[in-house]
Amino acid sequence: MSLFLSLFAVCCVASCTEKKEEKEEQIKLLVSTPLLTDTTVTKEYVAQIHAYQHIELRALEKGYLQKIFVDEGQTVKKGQPMFQIMPPIYQADLQKSQAEANYVGMEYKNTKSLADSNIVSKNELALSRAKFDKANADVSLARTHLQFTSIKAPFAGIMDHFQGRLGSLVNEGDLLTTLSDNSKMWVYYNVPEAEYLAYKEHLKGDSTMKVKLMMANNEVFKYPGIVQTIEADFNNETGNIAFRATFPNPDRLLRNGETGSVLMTVPLNHVLLIPQKATLEVLEKKYVYVVDKNNVVHQREVTIGAEMPDLFIITGGLTSKDKFLLEGIRKVKDGDKISYTYETPQKAISQLKVHSE
Repeated sequence: MSLFLSLFAVCCVASCTEKKEEKEEQIKLLVSTPLLTDTTVTKEYVAQIHAYQHIELRALEKGYLQKIFVDEGQTVKKGQPMFQIMPPIYQADLQKSQAEANYVGMEYKNTKSLADSNIVSKNELALSRAKFDKANADVSLARTHLQFTSIKAPFAGIMDHFQGRLGSLVNEGDLLTTLSDNSKMWVYYNVPEAEYLAYKEHLKGDSTMKVKLMMANNEVFKYPGIVQTIEADFNNETGNIAFRATFPNPDRLLRNGETGSVLMTVPLNHVLLIPQKATLEVLEKKYVYVVDKNNVVHQREVTIGAEMPDLFIITGGLTSKDKFLLEGIRKVKDGDKISYTYETPQKAISQLKVHSE
């Protein structure tokens, strides 16, 4: 009887083992390896948008704001009159200076005639000449003060709101408004040191890099920009360096003070690519299932260096020879034995592009 029970137990164990192995062998999944390649990735940087020229217009003389020739938000041309500060005092100063200059000029002519006849000395002539030059300088100064009462646009641009109203008293140096030339825009953004080095390594000679601008409405500005300036020093606190890209703005869509994001294509050499669908996330960490030489899967954490459409760039956790599950990551658990079909990374990635289309 005991012998019969022992044989029955052995048969049961053998049967269970065979069923388990059969179950394991029934799991047949698709496997691939990371693609080692050179590629580019589009980086996004928070940016500040500034007009090519943006200045404050201030009163150069004290007086009442007599005339305003423009309106807020108006586009003005270079040299166009904008403000007029009440000028009567400066006009009177100019007339007085001109009268004095005329009088001193007559004295100088008389003295010169006398000097030519050797009636007066050369020193007296020189003194008369100095008085005449001073009188002419006073005229120029009075004319300059009068011109300062008329404020004209130093360049073509867009007016901002007024800081003073018609009839208000303004002092010398008071802000009247601001003027922006937004025919082209300067866009500033900060780049980490590693990405700056990659940028410089792949930039040849005096060539420039084109970038794109994503506006606040998440639409890409239709005109590309060019990186023209990089600041001299890194910020020691952030490890970043400031870039400046110039964007044409023929439609005057962009305005000074806007925000957006610069999209810059950064070249990357000898990186590993895997499909995003091959990863799973646990507590904000990414994992893949790696297949060992015995066809057993093991969960392994990977480090994501950058993200591309449907792809991850892997900077840690995998080598180019590691096999990982391409599909079925929800069907297995750590330690399962599988059978698999191998698919080349080129084919796996090309199929992603087909599906995305």
